[in-house]
Amino acid sequence: MYDYLIVGAGLFGATCADILTKAGKKCLVIDKRNHIGGNVYTEKIEGINVHKYGAHIFHTNSKEVWDYLSDFITFNRFTNSPVANYKGELYSLPFNMYTFNKMWGVVTPDEARAKIEEQKKEITGGPKNLEEQAISLVGRDIYEKLIKGYTEKQWGRDCKDLPAFIIKRLPVRFTFDNNYFNALYQGIPVGGYTKLIENMLGDVEVRLNTDYLQNKKELDGLADKVIYTGPIDAYFGFSLGTLEYRSVRFENELLNSESFQGNAAVNYTDRETPWTRIIEHKWFEFGKDENGDDIPKTYISREYSSEWKKGDEPYYPVNDEKNSKLYLDYKELADKEDKVIFGGRLGEYKYYDMDQVVLKALEVAKALA
Repeated sequence: MYDYLIVGAGLFGATCADILTKAGKKCLVIDKRNHIGGNVYTEKIEGINVHKYGAHIFHTNSKEVWDYLSDFITFNRFTNSPVANYKGELYSLPFNMYTFNKMWGVVTPDEARAKIEEQKKEITGGPKNLEEQAISLVGRDIYEKLIKGYTEKQWGRDCKDLPAFIIKRLPVRFTFDNNYFNALYQGIPVGGYTKLIENMLGDVEVRLNTDYLQNKKELDGLADKVIYTGPIDAYFGFSLGTLEYRSVRFENELLNSESFQGNAAVNYTDRETPWTRIIEHKWFEFGKDENGDDIPKTYISREYSSEWKKGDEPYYPVNDEKNSKLYLDYKELADKEDKVIFGGRLGEYKYYDMDQVVLKALEVAKALA
């Protein structure tokens, strides 16, 4: 008999398993996939740690979270500095003085600020949609080249048909700083995220290829309590309706080349290019293998944003009014489950950064321990 059955071997589940095991609790971790790590799973291909479910760049301002994870693995010094490609024109992200210089030829912060302020005047009154919201924040030129096409591909809708609240703010820097996250702590686990999760799980028993919802009765009987990190609506058999997500499809390619684009992430911001971005995984670890040698090949992933349907991998919760209300209805049901704790991005239908997942899991596990 186990004290806790933990459904999901991602960051939330691994953190709970670690804290509860250290507190003397007996845990069983299960996952329906054939690997641990959830969406942070990395697979080694030709010496490259490939982020199989999209780019994961760890960043946090929480010393507690950074110190906690650093007990399991060393983080490298990777800093996220993506590049935007608009029809062959390259721009620096987030929007900063490099961006403004390329866009308008301005060289001082005052010149850049004046240009944006002048263009923002186009919108009078409260922004009625995402297009007006974006222009009211950064002006027409940046919107047209760096926001419009990318956002429409991401959401599968015209910017005029998207609500303004999706872009509440846009990072605009009147400096030459192109550190995207601007977090106090940032990096990639040396050796990949799978190694991090392996170290977190330690000697905890893990069963893969195990579908909790298909074997619920039998698995529930193995433990006093359940920590469930799967989709909350699936847990209740979609009885109140289906929560919506955006999904992502990847086209992967191993190339006999030392470098494809010279950067980990390049966003394609024109509407005509079908993918949203290309990830070149080797640059997360500076093109070196675990021995510090240059890797002669490269591995790229083209990302395509797509509408989600049942059976697809859920990535981004659609936190609009309709879905948020439906989640609250499911949460009411969840609160009545005295044996089950719901957590993580799917269990709480919430877009969490990785550090937020770990912080929440630490809070939950410490309260249970």
